Amino acid sequence: MDLSQFNFRQLLSVTFTLFAVIDVVGSIPVLAALRAKMGGHIKSTQATLVSGGLMILFLFVGNQFLQILGLDVKSFAVAGSIVIFILGLEMVLGMEFFKPDSSNAKSSSVVPIAFPLIAGSGTLTTVMSLKANYDDINILIGILINCVVIYVVLKALKWIEHVLGPNGMAVVRKFFGVILLAIAVKIFGSNIVQFEK
Repeated sequence: MDLSQFNFRQLLSVTFTLFAVIDVVGSIPVLAALRAKMGGHIKSTQATLVSGGLMILFLFVGNQFLQILGLDVKSFAVAGSIVIFILGLEMVLGMEFFKPDSSNAKSSSVVPIAFPLIAGSGTLTTVMSLKANYDDINILIGILINCVVIYVVLKALKWIEHVLGPNGMAVVRKFFGVILLAIAVKIFGSNIVQFEK
């Protein structure tokens, strides 16, 4: 990696693109619901490190990694969209698909929080596509900046819930549940067509 390729304008573009795709602020209602299932605590450091690690992994070896597993980006995106769709259904209908598992709380911070909620198929695909227009050093720094934002939001979840209150959280949760469903349908629809070919 060449440090001389650092470009502030590129860094800003990459950082804001990833911030929009990750949408950790918009995911607050989902994260709050998952936090309640996990006994009121999300392992912020673990979730941040795993999601950041996945993004960095896909930056450097994304296509090769999927090829080793015999997968492609389209299949990866379809699988991620199904999990996101289920999360959206939970939020809108008040149903429970992801059962709380106190004996396995560590993995709950990884699935579904780190993946696919934070570093989902859309995020990982975006990271790989950014390589076509931006230098690796700028993408890497952009990922690290977004990891800081993710960590801060996860740490501040309880305070954010307190500010919004139970009624505010319920309204926001249902609203973003519909948004998640729409995102899942869009990802699914745009990638499932490849299986018809």
